[in-house]
Amino acid sequence: MINKIIASALPYMPEKLLWIFSKKYIAGKSIFDVIKVTKKLNDEGSLVTLDLLGEYVNTLDEAEVYKNNYAEIIKQAEIASIKANYSLKPTMFGLLLNPEICYQNVREIVKIANSYNNFIRIDMEGSECTHEEIILFTKLKKEFPDNVGLVFQAYLKRTYNDILNLMDFKNRHSDLNFRICKGIYIEPETIAYKKKIDINRNFEYILNYLFRNDIYAAIATHDKRLINSAIAMIEKYNVPLNRYEFQMLYGVSPELRRMLVKNGYKMRVYVPFGDNWFNYSTRRLKENPSIVYHIIKSLFVKN
Repeated sequence: MINKIIASALPYMPEKLLWIFSKKYIAGKSIFDVIKVTKKLNDEGSLVTLDLLGEYVNTLDEAEVYKNNYAEIIKQAEIASIKANYSLKPTMFGLLLNPEICYQNVREIVKIANSYNNFIRIDMEGSECTHEEIILFTKLKKEFPDNVGLVFQAYLKRTYNDILNLMDFKNRHSDLNFRICKGIYIEPETIAYKKKIDINRNFEYILNYLFRNDIYAAIATHDKRLINSAIAMIEKYNVPLNRYEFQMLYGVSPELRRMLVKNGYKMRVYVPFGDNWFNYSTRRLKENPSIVYHIIKSLFVKN
């Protein structure tokens, strides 16, 4: 309840005050800010996925600007030789305005990443986007089989069947690379699990399927119980180190992150940045008030 009250109040606070909360889990406003953060994380043994903040654009002109921004981000990141790949949200590139133009925009970005032998992760957004984002992934996967991955959300009841429907790609085209997370968007109970126990159970069920079918698994969670469950599965199935990775949000649970790295597990940190930090921060805190605890704690813990 306290977390919810704080999260609801934050959007009405001055931006400078909100930045005190936000700067611990947002790397900065420019690509040069995020390169500095990434180099530090690389030195600690963590890989990174870079995410330029922004989503749900109102015009295709905005989508064009974001496309050009991403092209420059990839160029600067590759020049800096950091150990990072890239995440993007399709609504930033016009998914809900014109799916075909969105595809062309994202294709250009994937093509640039491919030229550096790098990788783009397509984030999964609200349920109104799920179907179109899977279609977007499949179209890109056919042309760039080794350079594009997708996110799935364990709280959506459809997720397991969605993964089953993509198994044909593994059989006919190439490897599959999926990030599995709990999910953060507010969804109706008809399509999403609401209880933590049900979400965690589905997370484990899906992860078990990924391991049993040799699908590369990006395990995105800060939940210690789920992490321990994942480690038990890894040991049970003798999953090679190059077939999975753990993922965490920048600034959240840094001690747990370092412990996993110290124990030899591959770790990738999701690092958001950009001018649109205020909207991202307030939305994320309202949708997931439990993050407030982690953020307040992180103010007193070195990242």
